[in-house]
Amino acid sequence: MDWTHYRFRSRWTLPAPPALVYAALERAEDYPRWWRQVREVDRIDDTSGAIRIRSLLPYDVTFTAREVRRDPAAGVLEIAMSGDIDGWARWTITGNGAGSLARYEQVVTVNKPLLRRFAVPGRPVFRANHWLMMRSGRRGLRGHLQAV
Repeated sequence: MDWTHYRFRSRWTLPAPPALVYAALERAEDYPRWWRQVREVDRIDDTSGAIRIRSLLPYDVTFTAREVRRDPAAGVLEIAMSGDIDGWARWTITGNGAGSLARYEQVVTVNKPLLRRFAVPGRPVFRANHWLMMRSGRRGLRGHLQAV
């Protein structure tokens, strides 16, 4: 088993129509306004940006995100990531009653030396840190969507 390889999945039920959720999620440069762990998003060009995140643990993760797929009809947003983490992440937004279901998938390999050094003993803590970040993101997006 490669202890530096992670697969994450989250499901967010949101009280807004899919088109509104999609519109919020496709504007990554706005994430720091409603997702406190996303500290910075700096556009590089029309399809890529530099992102810095930090959850509860005292380290930043920085990476370049490059758009791979943007398909509003299918509700799919997908990026490739390189830097402290390499891999991909995808949002898939579908209707869910009067609201939406946003499914998040991420598959990455960790390159950051600190995280690689503590890969085995730190794995449960790193996974919990990611879970807390996603929980906060869901709460932040719900609040953002209610304010829109």
